[in-house]
Amino acid sequence: MTLLIIIIVLALIFDYINGFHDAANAIATVVATKVLTPFQAVLWAAFFNFLAYWVFGFGVADTVAKTAHTMEINLVVILAGVIAAICWNLLTWWLGIPSSSSHTLIGGFAGAAVAHAIAVHGFSGYIGEDGTTHYWYEIVSWYKSSKDGGMPSGVIVIIAFIVLAPLVGLIASYLISIWLLNASRKSIYPKIFTVALMILTVWFVYVQMVPYSEIEKPRFDSHFWSVAFDPHNIKWFLVAFIILTVSVFCLIFSSLNLHQADGALKKMQLLSSAAFSLGHGGNDSQKVMGIIAAAVAVYINANPGVHMDAWLDVILPNEDLGVKGTMPGWIPLACYSAIAAGTLSGGWKIVKTMGSKITKVTSFEGVAAETAGALTLYFTEHLKIPVSTTHTITGSIIGVGLTKRVSAVRWGVTVSLIWAWILTIPISALLAGVVYFILSIFI
Repeated sequence: MTLLIIIIVLALIFDYINGFHDAANAIATVVATKVLTPFQAVLWAAFFNFLAYWVFGFGVADTVAKTAHTMEINLVVILAGVIAAICWNLLTWWLGIPSSSSHTLIGGFAGAAVAHAIAVHGFSGYIGEDGTTHYWYEIVSWYKSSKDGGMPSGVIVIIAFIVLAPLVGLIASYLISIWLLNASRKSIYPKIFTVALMILTVWFVYVQMVPYSEIEKPRFDSHFWSVAFDPHNIKWFLVAFIILTVSVFCLIFSSLNLHQADGALKKMQLLSSAAFSLGHGGNDSQKVMGIIAAAVAVYINANPGVHMDAWLDVILPNEDLGVKGTMPGWIPLACYSAIAAGTLSGGWKIVKTMGSKITKVTSFEGVAAETAGALTLYFTEHLKIPVSTTHTITGSIIGVGLTKRVSAVRWGVTVSLIWAWILTIPISALLAGVVYFILSIFI
């Protein structure tokens, strides 16, 4: 039990470090454009990081918890993974490199699990409990197709989104920038497009809504408020609110003078920054929830018949067996509090990289980049994919830079960041493997 408590404490410390490491993701553009002072910006971001507690579910947490097969690992594996993730995060923060905290954690968890499998079984095959031959690399959940034909899961999917998340953010921010630029012109066609998009958005979000009859645990007696505040529905309401707000601005953009337009864009940047901070909190806090849930599952597997206190009564969902997961309320509350506290601490070296070194950012670019980043995070969270908020916002900033000209993006800095992204998972995995072997000597 002592080791389990240590893992939970270290996981929350990692969450705190994640907060100040990734604070730049949400505040870099509002600081660069001087919409908020640095202190105001971190307060703003931290508030919405914590507010995400009431918005998002636990889909990403479930994906992270199942990175490795919990029946085949021990608590030392998870401890090594968390320690390696903390070390890599602190190193990249010190160097001012906006690497992915998400991929650091996934890489550390997977690397320690592989090291454990090699230590126990070696490189040759072994007979598992099901009577079939298994190999050391099968301890990691590399790929699993969805039971209902939806989005598959596994480490390979997470690795794929190292490329896909910034690419989606880049394309989305580029398209939003083009949309805004055309809306500034006195032409009827951009307005027709905007109205059509508003109608399409309302229809799409309405289709995604979960009715009262399908809500498992209504939060209120009132049907209306239960539907309105269901976590699944809140997320789609936010998507609609973001798109409709930008649409309203686009309808009046051409009638504003330069000063009025800049003032409106700065106010909209507060909205886009808040939306991204919500996505950041919801996406990244769930990863730590997943690690804590995996640690509890491993402890129960290692101690069959043990009675867990209510505060640690965590059950991982199992689609194959029809088991629905449960998680005590203090775990998500602690995770969201830790990341919010970390964001309050800031991460000024990375703010400088994100806010000015990639491309020059104005309020116009800030709105486009943060809006694109927030929408990308909401959709990937819906698909239960733990993507990197760092990669997403970096891709979005590059996308707005491309609308000016290709040379507006400082590709030397960008290439260095991409190398950091590529190396994060393998280095974290190797570091976690080394930490695992060291810990195994003493534990």
